[in-house]
Amino acid sequence: MCTDTYTAGIIVKELGLLDQQLAELAKTEKYKDATFNVRWADYSSGGPITNQMLANKLNIGVMGDYPLIVNGAKFQETESLRTLYVAGTGYNLKGSGNAVVVPVSSSIYKFEELRGKEISVPVGSAAWGMTLKALQDAGIPSSEITIKNQSPAVGAANIATSKIDAHADFCPWSELMEFRGTGRKIYDGSETTIPYLHGVVVRQELAREYPEVVIAFLKAVIDAGDWVREDPMRAAENLEKWTGVEKEVQYLYFSKGGHLTLEPTIKEKWVDALKFNHGVLAREQQVPPLDFNEWITDTYIRAAYKEKSLDYEKDLADIYDPEVENADLPLEIWHAKDGIKTYATIGEFLKAVAEFRTVAQKLNATYVYDKATGLKLFGKMAFYVQGKDGAMTAFLRKQDADAYAGTIGGKVIGFEEAVGMTTG
Repeated sequence: MCTDTYTAGIIVKELGLLDQQLAELAKTEKYKDATFNVRWADYSSGGPITNQMLANKLNIGVMGDYPLIVNGAKFQETESLRTLYVAGTGYNLKGSGNAVVVPVSSSIYKFEELRGKEISVPVGSAAWGMTLKALQDAGIPSSEITIKNQSPAVGAANIATSKIDAHADFCPWSELMEFRGTGRKIYDGSETTIPYLHGVVVRQELAREYPEVVIAFLKAVIDAGDWVREDPMRAAENLEKWTGVEKEVQYLYFSKGGHLTLEPTIKEKWVDALKFNHGVLAREQQVPPLDFNEWITDTYIRAAYKEKSLDYEKDLADIYDPEVENADLPLEIWHAKDGIKTYATIGEFLKAVAEFRTVAQKLNATYVYDKATGLKLFGKMAFYVQGKDGAMTAFLRKQDADAYAGTIGGKVIGFEEAVGMTTG
């Protein structure tokens, strides 16, 4: 279950948001005698969802960018079956969400060092597409790396026991492995420089015959996003109960400054990203042609906005750039008893961590921001650069930390050393 799909899946289901919309629909003349039987299904990646939709066992699918493309192309490959891409669910402008993780004890720190190694990934997933692009960017031919098809759960287990050199996966698996202390990122999706997004596809027959049902579903998606934004901590705690993924990982995605921007409009930038991703798969001969003009329509999401009296054009124009928006956000410590505490500087943040440890107080998690991208990170996983004046700067990638340290004559250190320095 991918965090980017929660607002069109688990949240809608658990809060009964679609049921509420369908109850309203039942008051209309067209649906007054209708009986709605909603069946929810969860799959480990987008590929099986497309197979179920092709078999006419699912009418609506929610998945990441690369699987969405495969979905649309596979349907268009048939003589008469089609899906429509009708809305987004969430995005990360920098492309973060997918990542490649190695065991924490691994000596590998760069993607290029995977040449000749084994890497597992759920084939057909968004992480699979990211991996293919990373290989192309690194100039590593597929003949020089072994790709194994493994589900997220199997891949994570193999990382924990060092049975695989690396595992690529979609959100929140990479951060989950980091939080549990079993894995370490060596490649973040932000390095693709392509936005990472998820969306909703529906079978064309459903959209044509029952457009009101599609619009009702999208109104529920909007409500789910509002529910998260209203109280991110409440969302994180409930999502832990519903998914089994720890609330501290959920908070990394859904809190202010977190990885996900929950917003369903179909932006031109997203369409461009999907077209680019289709080109990545086409170069690997992994996808049929796709007519984007036929496949993508904003008719239904615009109708949902209109029925809720929301300004579609406003949301369409807004894009959340973490490098800009997160620049002045405070650093956070999640104290087990007192909740979230905030700090203006990394120095104050590290000192507070040290002081809490001195009196043996439990900290659930800590959060800092990557200087290069603005992305939110677990404090314990960041690389810190200490300047000559003692000031600290946090980075997601060791390469970026090394480069920055070189420019200021600083020193790259890990979290524990950085915390230790505050105590003299």
